Amino acid sequence: MDNAKVVVITGASSGIGNALAEQYARRGWNLVLGARRIEKLEWQRPNLEKWGSRVVCKKTDVSKEVDCQQLIEAALKEFGKIDILINNAGISMRALFKDAELAVIRQLMDVNFWGTVYCTKYALPYLLQTQGSVVGVISIAGYVGLPARTGYSASKFAVRGFLETLRTENLKTGLHVLVAAPGFTATDIRFNALTANGTPQGNSPRKEEKMMSADEVAQSIIKAIDRRKNSLILSFLEGKFTVFLQKFFPGLVARLTYSHMAKEPDSPFK
Repeated sequence: MDNAKVVVITGASSGIGNALAEQYARRGWNLVLGARRIEKLEWQRPNLEKWGSRVVCKKTDVSKEVDCQQLIEAALKEFGKIDILINNAGISMRALFKDAELAVIRQLMDVNFWGTVYCTKYALPYLLQTQGSVVGVISIAGYVGLPARTGYSASKFAVRGFLETLRTENLKTGLHVLVAAPGFTATDIRFNALTANGTPQGNSPRKEEKMMSADEVAQSIIKAIDRRKNSLILSFLEGKFTVFLQKFFPGLVARLTYSHMAKEPDSPFK
């Protein structure tokens, strides 16, 4: 085992997870990467290893407790420690609650919330040893309820509540807990968002080219981890300003959010 630091990243096969992996590889960190699409992880491996990083790729469905346990065990077996856990894996949805099958809501909770809980549970003893960081990548939807995203918002609110409580429990242990809330980011999440019956919608209802890039988000998250910040809210208008307004004018935010989201092409509500 070498002295390089170790980061575990879920949902690492694309988007923010992939960008985080590349940024940490450039720093010379050792990487433990989890995703359902193991072939994509293996395809990315040479690009990450060229920076001198050692890379472990593990097929991981974070909705399955045993997969999360095995991901953490793989990190310990290869490197003997964990310095950072980034719970990045997640899925979205786009359907009114009255139309959505309950299995869709359950799937959102299983991946977004329980995936975070499982990985954090098994990594926590080792993060305490290193006084490391546990990170949850949520969304502005974890602060403001987004219409037609009931399962998504619920799961992200739940992650925020879980991690903020974990932080309070560990005020005297040296554990760092970051809740990171990117704004709309150009990733695959909207293309793969689930419809009312659980099938992927297959296209994005938003203008991806006008969003933050995954690289920009990854750099901001890493900077926040370095500074051991408690929270990170990205973008001003759809991020910081919206969260600020929500504290004092929730009714106004509800109306503005409804109007904004209703403008999406083929919106399920008007």
